Amino acid sequence: MDLTPLRFVVFGYGSLIFKPPPHTIAQTPGYLKGYVRRFAQKSHDHRGTPESPGRVVTLIHKEDWDKFSGSDAFPDDDIVWGIAYTIDPVYEAEVREYLDYREKDGYTMETLNIYGVDTNGTEQVIIHNCYVGRNDNPSFIGSEPLDALGYRIWKSDYLYKLAESVRQLSPESFDSHLYALETIVRDLDRQHLDIPNTNEASNHHHEHQQQL
Repeated sequence: MDLTPLRFVVFGYGSLIFKPPPHTIAQTPGYLKGYVRRFAQKSHDHRGTPESPGRVVTLIHKEDWDKFSGSDAFPDDDIVWGIAYTIDPVYEAEVREYLDYREKDGYTMETLNIYGVDTNGTEQVIIHNCYVGRNDNPSFIGSEPLDALGYRIWKSDYLYKLAESVRQLSPESFDSHLYALETIVRDLDRQHLDIPNTNEASNHHHEHQQQL
């Protein structure tokens, strides 16, 4: 009987993709089945304020998302690409505490399967931990039309880094929702740059947010 303790492996599907957790000793690109990644979580701290929350990505069970996906432009998506990080066992408790604080705004830790492909093209399964946004948490907002959602992305660099990071994971990696939202927000950024006064551009963006 193998009594070797399981290593702590955490799956990053949001900012963890481009900002890995500390004390990582291995990382493997892979994907989840039966989940969707959506900007459906309100952020009251890192990427928003309590008075005017922004939006960040969350991971939702596909069957749960179907109940809230009325405005979703890609309702059939059910694959989420990301990275599985193996944490040094010596620092497991420290990293768990760090991640629990970092993902405190509406996320719950679950144990899931991540799928990867080895050099022979064979699908592999890795048991890992993942922070999932439950649809019964107070920060969950559900689906919003992409055009409206674009005004809720307070820090566009977060979206741009995430989209580019997903593209680089694998030749097969993709995210229709992410790429479509990226296009919309880049268009909004270009429109704001066309406004001569920087403060006016900022106010223009803020006014749109207040209207939504």
